[in-house]
Amino acid sequence: MSTTATRVIVTGKSSRRSLMQRRRAESDATRPGQKRRQRKETLTGYGFLLPWLIGFFGLTIIPMVYSLYLSFTRYNIFQPPRWVGLDNYIRLFTNDPQFIQSAQITLIYVLVGTPIMLAAALAVAMLLNYRDRGAAFFRSAFYAPSLIGASVSVAIVWRAMFSGEGPVDNFLSFFGINLGSWIGNPQLVLPAMIILAVWQFGGTMVIFLAGLKQIPKELYEAAEMDGAGPWHRFRAVTLPMLSPVIFFNLLLGLIGAFQVFASAYIISNGSGGPAGMTNFITVYLYKRGFADGQMGYAAAIAWVLLVVVAIIAFILFRTQRNWVHYSGDNR
Repeated sequence: MSTTATRVIVTGKSSRRSLMQRRRAESDATRPGQKRRQRKETLTGYGFLLPWLIGFFGLTIIPMVYSLYLSFTRYNIFQPPRWVGLDNYIRLFTNDPQFIQSAQITLIYVLVGTPIMLAAALAVAMLLNYRDRGAAFFRSAFYAPSLIGASVSVAIVWRAMFSGEGPVDNFLSFFGINLGSWIGNPQLVLPAMIILAVWQFGGTMVIFLAGLKQIPKELYEAAEMDGAGPWHRFRAVTLPMLSPVIFFNLLLGLIGAFQVFASAYIISNGSGGPAGMTNFITVYLYKRGFADGQMGYAAAIAWVLLVVVAIIAFILFRTQRNWVHYSGDNR
């Protein structure tokens, strides 16, 4: 290599080295200012989050931790909590037939009411998806019950509708079906509660409708060209493409069904009757905590309910890979 070429290479290396040193010096000079700006932006972000953080810890986390402590105590509000260990939980599963009955009734309500509600919501959503004329009116009409379904006034109206000589009884009597009061019949009061839950499918229906709008029409056209009928298109196209929405609605529906309280309490006048058939876990928890003053025992019931719901949610998340198909998923 010639002397001139060597000099050019050395000069180029020194120029690059000096350029890198100059950039490093400029970066070191501006770094304190950047750090101050980043710190200021971080503090501003936490300032906006502060009200939510105070509410989250003050109204959710701290009360939950304290209720967990109370579940291991005997507490009646007026006297200090007294530690009893696992006595409340042992009593729940070995010496409290009312809790076992309330758990069974709640489970029946959840396992029967939730699938029916999801099926009704999906059926109506599919009808609205294929109807353009008047769709906005029908969408609002079907959604309205979900806004007022959990209110006290609706529960009172529902109790009047299904009572003896009520509109439902009179309508069925016209066809020679004399069932009498559903509210006072242990075999019919739970179906009346399930009908009320299914009637509130509006929110679920809107979510299903939004999911149906996202399914490409080309998939239905391709399936139809292959000779697929309506049922086959529903099974091979609609259900797989809608499976994430079904999973979402199923999870929310199950959690909401476990928390039913207002309608059951109002319809039974707070007694949980007839024959304990509206004594859902939440109603039983309320009676034990606020009517009987057994706050520690009620806290144990609440934590058992929380664990059950968490286990069901965990099972759903673990099994979703077998039936939920996300866009771009190559499993």
